[in-house]
Amino acid sequence: MSTTTTLRPAAGEAEQPPTAGPTATPPRPRRRPQRSAYLFLLPWILGAVLLTIGPMVTSLYLSFTDYDLFSSPSWVGFDNYQRLFTEDPRFWASVRVTLTYVLVSVPLQLAIALGVALLLNRPRRGIGFYRSALYAPSLLGASISLALAWKALFSTGGTVPNLLASIGLDTGGWTDDPDLAIYAVVALTLWQFGAPMVIFLAGLKQIPRDLYEAAALDGAGKVRQFFSVTLPMLTPVLLFNLVLGIIHAFQSFTGPYVISNGRGGPGDSTLVYTLYLYQRGFTDFRMGTASAMAWLLLLAIAVVTALLFATSRRWVFYAGEEN
Repeated sequence: MSTTTTLRPAAGEAEQPPTAGPTATPPRPRRRPQRSAYLFLLPWILGAVLLTIGPMVTSLYLSFTDYDLFSSPSWVGFDNYQRLFTEDPRFWASVRVTLTYVLVSVPLQLAIALGVALLLNRPRRGIGFYRSALYAPSLLGASISLALAWKALFSTGGTVPNLLASIGLDTGGWTDDPDLAIYAVVALTLWQFGAPMVIFLAGLKQIPRDLYEAAALDGAGKVRQFFSVTLPMLTPVLLFNLVLGIIHAFQSFTGPYVISNGRGGPGDSTLVYTLYLYQRGFTDFRMGTASAMAWLLLLAIAVVTALLFATSRRWVFYAGEEN
């Protein structure tokens, strides 16, 4: 007669539940349908396809065709690009004007925005009002009404030439002078420093006060603190503002168009790239050439942006980063 003994856990030990085997795995959670997610993404997907990807693909195709908006496009290959580089002197004039505009307006706008942000970073009475008032011009942007007012200020007999003449600087109307017209457009850009100013102000708020106190203990004055503490800590924000500023400057259109009455004058001195692109597409009805110019602009912006990010490793510093 056989007997069976059952082992029970000792007192104080929890009884372990039985397992199905040595390779038993927990049951997988059921995947819920993702229909609601796709439903919410559908408007964005449609917008991206119909308003961005579709027009870009169409523009790329048209850049290889001869198309005048009224007849069917005919394939010409790289002829549009070849004519721009070898047979169109106004194309190179627009490139030169655009580079001058970018190289002058972007650094000056960032310098003004940083200077104003430093002033607004100090606690004082009514600081909120000053911040709002100085940001207001950026809300207007480069609107047509603002550009018209700017043209009146800098044209012959305008306020700016009269003020300069009163102090002995007789420059005449800026918009009528081929050497000064582009700087009237630059001045319109400098007036709209509110957006980068706000971003700089946010960056200044993130700099630890301990760094300034340590620099002061080492005998650093305000100027030394700016170049040794403030500016290095702001380099990530500076990179962000620099990239956005260059992209916006390359795409500038309304100001030069209004100030020059859509012609880019006098003497093509305000013929920025986008204005000449507009003329080729909607004045000369050479939409194939305009599409080629648009893709060259996209390529130029991509190259400049890539160069900025590639070189940023040498001059952009992050808190806690070991150099």
